[in-house]
Amino acid sequence: MKSNEYVKFMTQQIVSYMELPAEERKKRKLEHKQPTLYANRWFGVLPFALKVIRKKAE
Repeated sequence: MKSNEYVKFMTQQIVSYMELPAEERKKRKLEHKQPTLYANRWFGVLPFALKVIRKKAE
């Protein structure tokens, strides 16, 4: 993506967000802050842990 296209995209996103009513923005924030499952949260650590264990075994 060229930088000009990226700036255009970001400008569109910001303008569309700012045009939303304040109530809708608050609702989106609350939906975004929903707690994540621990399995999803720790999934990113699992491959790293396996890599460390493998290196110790060598």
